[in-house]
Order: sequence, then structure tokens, then C-alpha cells
Amino acid sequence: MTTMNPWVFYALITAFSLATADAISKKALGRSNEYVIAWVREGYALPFLFLAFFFIDIPSLDRTFWLSLLLMIPLEIAAIILYVKAIKISPLSLTIPFLAVSPVFIILIAFLILGEVPDRSGLLGILLIVAGAYLLNIRTTREDLLGPIKAIRRERGSIFMIIVALIYSVTATLGKVAVQHSGPIFFGVFYPFLLTLILSVVLWRKGLLPEVLSRPMTFLAIGIFTAIMILTHFKAISMTDVAYMISVKRASLVFSVLYGRVLFGEENIRERLTGSVLMIAGMVSITIF
Repeated sequence: MTTMNPWVFYALITAFSLATADAISKKALGRSNEYVIAWVREGYALPFLFLAFFFIDIPSLDRTFWLSLLLMIPLEIAAIILYVKAIKISPLSLTIPFLAVSPVFIILIAFLILGEVPDRSGLLGILLIVAGAYLLNIRTTREDLLGPIKAIRRERGSIFMIIVALIYSVTATLGKVAVQHSGPIFFGVFYPFLLTLILSVVLWRKGLLPEVLSRPMTFLAIGIFTAIMILTHFKAISMTDVAYMISVKRASLVFSVLYGRVLFGEENIRERLTGSVLMIAGMVSITIF
């Protein structure tokens, strides 16, 4: 009997933890502001992440590291807030799958800036992702063949998540540079700490900062799963290629669709599961093959 490769195990834990944090966040958004939940996802993870500092050396940080952070932070803050807004106003099964379009944006950016033309696996991946996105709203073909595309435009949460995917296609590269000039575990702890500080200022200016203590048990659960996600993410990456790990991590799309059905009674789950699997396959085709 074959045993599961350890990095696959950690990557699956990452995927499950991310989807669970998203599901609990959506539940919490019924009584909390999206800016508060954005803070919670970073701030409540910190006590658990700080434990990692006992097991790593603090690296010397050069100018490239700080420049990468300076470019990343405004983009990341915007992405966090849009991410939480998306899962607040739209079904999980119609928002989270659009994270899989990040590789498409990377290909488009490379084409526009560098003139790089995608190979056959890249084109196949784009087609699979487009087909998956189409299937997410396949029921709307009763209107016309373009119904699923029009449905994406009508669903604000889907639009927000597509913007998040675009932002992540940029921050992924900047984050890789920052990790190379610091260290994966150090960056995985320091970056959420910095984001929490900035989000604290945002909440203070909006008069919302006291609300981060309003529902400690629910918020603690979000923090625990976010911390597990971050730590297992970097553990898995340290054991294999980034492309392989991210491909398995995107199993979170499937977990999120299932959470949408079980916790929120979302409908049309069969086609949304099929669409999510196609989008994951497209991402694998782009990033691995």
C-alpha cells in the first residue's frame, strides 16, 4: 500500500483550513462588519503564528525586502477587504472558485509586458478555467448561451473575487521576492503582523476597532484555522515545488463549495463542483505542465 507524500498531506490541511476559515468568516459576517472580519483573519492568527519565532532565526532584512513589502501592502489590504466583501454578499460556491483565474492573469501580464506567448498547456489551462467558470452558472443558459457570463457580471461577489485573483497574480511574485530576501516562516509570521497593524489603523479611523473583541470565540476559531493554513502552507512549500503545492492547495475551492451547501444551503452544487474541478485542472495545466 502506498503512503501519501508528506507535502500533499500538509497542502490538503492548508486547503481545508482556508476553506474552513472562509466558511466561519461568512457565518460571522451575518453580525459583523467586513472590515472587522478582515482584521480578525490576520489579528487572531498572530498569537499562534508567533510561536514559530521560537523555532527560526531572525534574518537580516535588506532593501529589496522592504521595497517588496512597500509594493505589496496596499495591494494586499485591498485584496483582503474585497475577499471578505465577496464572501459576505455572494455564495461561497460562486466566489471562491474564481481564485483559480490567477494563473490566467499571470499569463496575460507576461504576454502584455514581456511578449511571452503561452504554450499548449497554458492555452488548455485557460480554456479549462473559462469552461469551469461557465459551468458555475450553467443554469442561466435558459436565458441564452451567454447567460453564465452575464451571471458573473451580475454577481458582485464574483467580480470582487476576480479582482482579488488579479491582485494575487501580482503579489505572488512580490511575495516570492520578499521570501527569498528573508525566509518563508519568518515572512509567514511578520507579514500578517504588519497587515494587522495597518488594518488596526483603518478600523480605528472608522470607529470599529472595539468590535474585534465583540465575538471572541467565533473570531478565535477563524484565527486558529488561518494560522494553521499559513503554517502548513509554508511547511508544504519547503518540501516541494511551489507550483505543485499551490495546485493541491486549490482543493480549497471544492471544500468551499461543499461548505456552501452544508452550512448555507446553496443550490446547484453539482455543476458548481464540476466547474470548480475544471478550474483546478486548468490551473494545474498552466502551473505544472
